[in-house]
Amino acid sequence: MTPASEPEPRWLTEAEQDAWYTWRRMFPLVNAEIARDLNQDSGLSEADYDVLSVLGSTDGHRMRISALAELMRWSRSRLSHQLTRMEQRGIVRREEVATDGRGAEVVLTDTGITAITDAAPLHVESVRRHLIDFLTPDQLRTLAEMGEALRHRFGADRKGRD
Repeated sequence: MTPASEPEPRWLTEAEQDAWYTWRRMFPLVNAEIARDLNQDSGLSEADYDVLSVLGSTDGHRMRISALAELMRWSRSRLSHQLTRMEQRGIVRREEVATDGRGAEVVLTDTGITAITDAAPLHVESVRRHLIDFLTPDQLRTLAEMGEALRHRFGADRKGRD
């Protein structure tokens, strides 16, 4: 029982409960399968792939570290540790920004470009095998809409806290 001064919790309806439990069970299962394939197929972690795929899609395969952290919604500390591990494997390097001398950029090395180029086709096949090919076009549209709604909500909330 809640004290008289506190409102009653807004308990989930049966349909809401089903959706919540489905999400809680589905997401880690799908994600684990795709992450396992990624590691087995290419030796990359999810974090490696996330960094490599972002850098691989930029002009010059480079980005300011601060912009990369913001885009990925990672703390600078988390990104710094990840970049250190990737630098040790020779797939990225950090460079000072020549134009201002204050910031640093992360740059894909030739080894990094090869790693993402080789990993991407296998990764997309895994995503298809474990998620995309199980869903109808309507379900995929709904999933994309749901993801955008949640991404927008959390993006807006984050901006309000910064």
